[in-house]
Amino acid sequence: MKNITLGSTGIVAPQNGFGCLPIQRDDTNIAVKLLEQAYDAGVTFFDTARAYTDSEEKVGIAFKGKDRNSFYLATKTRALTVEDFWKDLETSLSKLQMDYVDIYQFHQADKCFKPNDGTGLYEAMLEAKNKGLIKHIGITTHKCEIALEAAKSGLYETLQYPFSYLASDVDLEIVKACKENNVGFIAMKGLAGGLLTNSKACYAYLSQFDNVMPIWGIQRQTELDEWLSYMLDTPTLNDEIKTFIENDKKNFGLDFCRGCGYCEPCSVGIKIHDAARTSQMIRRAPTTYWKSKEWQKEMMKIEACINCGLCVSRCPYKLNTPKLLRKNLEDYKKIISGEIEV
Repeated sequence: MKNITLGSTGIVAPQNGFGCLPIQRDDTNIAVKLLEQAYDAGVTFFDTARAYTDSEEKVGIAFKGKDRNSFYLATKTRALTVEDFWKDLETSLSKLQMDYVDIYQFHQADKCFKPNDGTGLYEAMLEAKNKGLIKHIGITTHKCEIALEAAKSGLYETLQYPFSYLASDVDLEIVKACKENNVGFIAMKGLAGGLLTNSKACYAYLSQFDNVMPIWGIQRQTELDEWLSYMLDTPTLNDEIKTFIENDKKNFGLDFCRGCGYCEPCSVGIKIHDAARTSQMIRRAPTTYWKSKEWQKEMMKIEACINCGLCVSRCPYKLNTPKLLRKNLEDYKKIISGEIEV
């Protein structure tokens, strides 16, 4: 597996990062074990966030006493005020049991924060960097226009953005802009939020970009084992995988929910980010949950949609969400009735 340099940060790490969002669903012993095994196997880039409940705390336990120069850690803040920025950073450092983080990121940013924009947040980032509390300034977003602006702004050393083999032309433009401006690209949702199930194809696609650091969300031992196997036997984008990817792209098109959650909350309580993806999830990630009475009840809420348009206005991918929801419900009813087998 090749190492990549993450833009101007100088961070050099194997192109196989560990996304720490899912470990919040593990008990502490399991989470710590997964993190330690990944580290021992050569994974050196780890990404978490203040918003991921106890993820930072578990990371802190796993890395306590380890050589601080032997791994890189990125975390995030959703703060919208300077006061909350410092509060978040102080809490993160305390939970992580560290003196600094390698990359501190604005989390799910709705704007490209800049000096003198009236928020004081970018100035707080600079102050934290000058104090040695953070090494590099980053930003994460699901919105392509913000991602492009950040990549070209000269203000950010890293950008975290959804990127998988279902990428659109705009997504590819963002990756290119990062490379041209020496901004490290951290790829979240490399499995398209769980829609993609062929990890070998997912890895092979991202590995062709020498400025992209994928972070794979890991919760289970089997998932960790799968990604660690690629440290030694690294998938390549061969003809077989290319054909598989092209077929998947034809099946999905661009009209699918990425599961970012920006559309919520719904006016009538629909769980949009799951309901709009049920057709794919029930086929590609089969589980009894999708056919349960509980989820059937949730799906029927779609019939109460009032077409208020809020979800459409919030969607960073410009989807016609009500139409997508109804399409999923129609398909779902056929599956539950047995008219369609999955």
